[in-house]
Amino acid sequence: MKLTRFTVEGRTRLGKVVDDRIIDISNAAPEAGHSMRLLLEQLESLRPAIEALDAPSFALADVVLEAPIADPRKYLAIGMNYQSHVDEAEAAGKTAPKTQIWFNKQVTCINGPFSDVDVPKAGPDMVDYEAEMGVVIGKRCRHVSREEARSMIAGYVVCNDVTARDWQFRSPTFTLGKSFDTHGPIGPWITTDDEIADPHALTIVLELNGEQRQHASTSEMIYDIYDQIAYLSQVMTLEPGDLIATGTPAGVGIAGNRFMKDGDVVRVSVDGLGAIENRFVNER
Repeated sequence: MKLTRFTVEGRTRLGKVVDDRIIDISNAAPEAGHSMRLLLEQLESLRPAIEALDAPSFALADVVLEAPIADPRKYLAIGMNYQSHVDEAEAAGKTAPKTQIWFNKQVTCINGPFSDVDVPKAGPDMVDYEAEMGVVIGKRCRHVSREEARSMIAGYVVCNDVTARDWQFRSPTFTLGKSFDTHGPIGPWITTDDEIADPHALTIVLELNGEQRQHASTSEMIYDIYDQIAYLSQVMTLEPGDLIATGTPAGVGIAGNRFMKDGDVVRVSVDGLGAIENRFVNER
């Protein structure tokens, strides 16, 4: 399934995407309201009812797609997880990490798949893009083995890990530079795990104003998704709706000293998951 949050007729609802339509599934989980996180907590038991729904429906072109999950408890991201990105970082004088390197994106950064992204007033000169595949956790879990990890996944989203590089470099935690409001566009929906034969065999592409800047396969990850879940779950309990950004390949803006400015449009696509597209605008 493709699970989404959408707004139509002044109301935000939960839905599933079928071809060029969205079917309202809110009635299958009325207690969830329009919270995808609450739906995911019950998805295993609710799935048969959701799959059976075929009405009411709306044309995809007539709705506003929202961030498919707006209220996760955690948004975690791994740094330098594609060898090509490590290579370009080393060429700029940085040292490659010897272990998985993680940072937080504060959840208030989350933004819609087609919403505007701010070039912020506070240090607007080094705003960058990072195309990533995101993983959405589906089950509460701790101390997960690599072999168990896939069964903990609800599905996948397309992410742009927008980064204010000047703020990122002020702190070794990266958190502030990764967490500006609007700097976490995700979507366009959650594609459930059963629809993806192999999440490590997908092409990821980023285009800036129509020009391709990043192109890679998720097979190029240094630490794959299952390694990431096993590693994180040694430290913390992962919960339904938690987001994991799995790394970006070479071609980020800082490598070419090209940062986002008012009017730039960035499109990120991942095979089987769809695409998000966001215009960068000067913060009002």
